[in-house]
Amino acid sequence: MRDLSTSDRPHVGVHGVATAKEASPDNRSRLARKGEQMRIWDVLQLVTPWLLLAISTGLYLAGVSAHDEGHFGPQAGIVLGLVAASGIWVLFGHTLPVRRGSLRPVPAGIYLAGMLVLCAYLMGYSEVFLVFTIAGFFHAYLLTPWPMGVLGVLATSVVLNGSAMGVLESPTPATLTEFALIVVLQTAAIGVGVVLLARTGPQEREREELVERLEAALHENAGLHAQLLAQAREAGVLDERQRLAREIHDTLAQGLTGIITQLQATERSTTTDGDEHVRRALLLARSSLTDARRSVRALAPQELQRAQFPDALRKLTKQWGAETGTEVRFEVTGEPIELSPAIEVSLFRVAQEALANIAKHAEARRAVVTLSYAGPEVLLDVRDDGRGLVTSRGEGFGLTSMRQRIRGIGGHVDVHGAENEGTSVSARVPAIAPPGTRMEETS
Repeated sequence: MRDLSTSDRPHVGVHGVATAKEASPDNRSRLARKGEQMRIWDVLQLVTPWLLLAISTGLYLAGVSAHDEGHFGPQAGIVLGLVAASGIWVLFGHTLPVRRGSLRPVPAGIYLAGMLVLCAYLMGYSEVFLVFTIAGFFHAYLLTPWPMGVLGVLATSVVLNGSAMGVLESPTPATLTEFALIVVLQTAAIGVGVVLLARTGPQEREREELVERLEAALHENAGLHAQLLAQAREAGVLDERQRLAREIHDTLAQGLTGIITQLQATERSTTTDGDEHVRRALLLARSSLTDARRSVRALAPQELQRAQFPDALRKLTKQWGAETGTEVRFEVTGEPIELSPAIEVSLFRVAQEALANIAKHAEARRAVVTLSYAGPEVLLDVRDDGRGLVTSRGEGFGLTSMRQRIRGIGGHVDVHGAENEGTSVSARVPAIAPPGTRMEETS
């Protein structure tokens, strides 16, 4: 026998609890998703200094090892000390603040200045650390406002090219001219990116925020539209029931009352003691009147009038199990809330129809009825371990009526099952409160 416990149910039908819970990420805006996923540029900002520092240090150690046959002198110790200091400076001045989103303009400027000083010292010992100095161009993009970013690019270019060209060691007019030209061109080329980023960044954020607000408005409008449709249908159903009640009361009930009155008069005036036909007519009329009055009172299931919806389903399940001799279990998940009468009646009828189908066709030994309150939706799942659906369609009058009833309140019904593997009937409807009741928003 298959286990029908809730742990064996990863979802309720096709549109089950798992789907309801996963719907929220699917509806998140692009801005929210970007907030959770680090942009490629942010990754480059974090990885670049460490990668360039590792490459520079590796090249330096390889050169020292090849030149000094693996022996590291005092100078190598100083360089490694500066490398360690650079790593600490990058970690606390850049990596951690960027990951936390707490890097501010003034600390960013101090960080870049300190990094360039360390790069200048390192390039004084070995030109291979020019590779590490290139990271300064990436970090200049963190400086705001944009003139500070351009100034950071200029400072990085001065340190980089000044050490590479040896301007301070042998300053000649030709060298200085070449150095100035390179610095200006390099600053202009890279600084353009800083300016463009400063100009387009706020516009992009404004567009993203606008898209987020539009998506939130569309989502809210869709919810309101569904609620209005359900309430309109509910109002129409209630009006129709009241009309039918009036019709029954004004026609059938009144007519039967007149019949009873006439038959009572006939019974009193007849000379035949206890006329059998009169008594039968009187009995049938009284029975019809009782049925008519019951129809007026019982337009909704009587179980729902005497108990809350989960309790009514529990009683229905228990009574069905006692009548059919099938082991059945009823479960409620989530926090129960008050629902619209139209929704409660529809779900109750679905449970009745599903259990009736199990008794007629499934030859099941066990069944599970699960009522799940999943935020904006309510789900009803009826499963059994019977012989399952003989055909893949499983379309009968009962199932068609079930689908039409649930579709009428904005819901959906799924029927799944395979031969000798049981059947699952899953209904998913919006959790709409009765008119005049304000439901608490679920997160």
